[in-house]
Amino acid sequence: MKFKPLPKWLGLLPLSLIIFLSGCGQMTVLNPKGPVAQSQYDLIMYSLWFMLGIIVVVFGLFLYMVVKYRDRPGRDESDYDPNLHGNTMIEIVWTVIPLIIIVLLSVPTVTTLFDLEEPPVTENQTTEEPLVIHATTADWKWFFSYPEQGIETVNYLHIPTDRPIEFKLTSADAMTALWIPALGGQKYNMAGMMTKLYLQADEEGVYDGRNSNFNGEGFAAQTFKVHAESEDNFNAWVEDIKNESPELTMDQYNELLKPGLTEKMSFSSTHLEYVQHHSNEGMGYTVERFRELYGEKLHLDADEVEHQETFD
Repeated sequence: MKFKPLPKWLGLLPLSLIIFLSGCGQMTVLNPKGPVAQSQYDLIMYSLWFMLGIIVVVFGLFLYMVVKYRDRPGRDESDYDPNLHGNTMIEIVWTVIPLIIIVLLSVPTVTTLFDLEEPPVTENQTTEEPLVIHATTADWKWFFSYPEQGIETVNYLHIPTDRPIEFKLTSADAMTALWIPALGGQKYNMAGMMTKLYLQADEEGVYDGRNSNFNGEGFAAQTFKVHAESEDNFNAWVEDIKNESPELTMDQYNELLKPGLTEKMSFSSTHLEYVQHHSNEGMGYTVERFRELYGEKLHLDADEVEHQETFD
């Protein structure tokens, strides 16, 4: 049975893909702006180069075997006398080599993961004491509470550069994940519990942040901007929020918890005074609110979807 030759244009597909991808900008995760992101970048590049070396060796041996032992005219088949009973040395080698590969990949990975569970320490830090920010999610918005400063923002974030940030992550309803690609990897926000994520910005700028765990129709718009600035500018911004923004009342917070999108907001107090969603009481509050909120409103309104650009 003969197969028809494939069309010649199919051979152009890999080249077309390379040309297409070459037009894309540099991936944010490959352009780290802080020590946590740098550690993860170093681990990614180490793993990629290590695995690339394995691929080169394997395909090199494969090519060598194909060329050396190919069937060709004039070959004397009487010389072919394979040993079908195995080779102890070869079997030891192809068992030991994968074990070495696993060790060389797993040790740096595990070491980096353990290091990231502690605040980063760098030479340029203004202080090793992390700034604590409670990051709470509710469909489909972000609440950033600064307990030490006594302020709270919705859908945007300010942080000082050269200082560790300790995010305390929780959720008022569905499970989400906080991710700021330029500063580090993501971690989950879950109702009734708290997880911690340490990040730090070494360069001033505005970075993109988002929810990286799908949680319904408002998922695409659950984004925020991170404004990294000097310590002095950060302190001035805090004072402006304290002096110019209203306090966050419990009734207003309950209204904000309703499923939907909202614009950027700021308050001179935090919702932590009323409820902490990671506690047992907070979990009970979440269950109670679920019954009320999802009975009242489950879907986004059309006009909310049209205003997704307010999160850019």
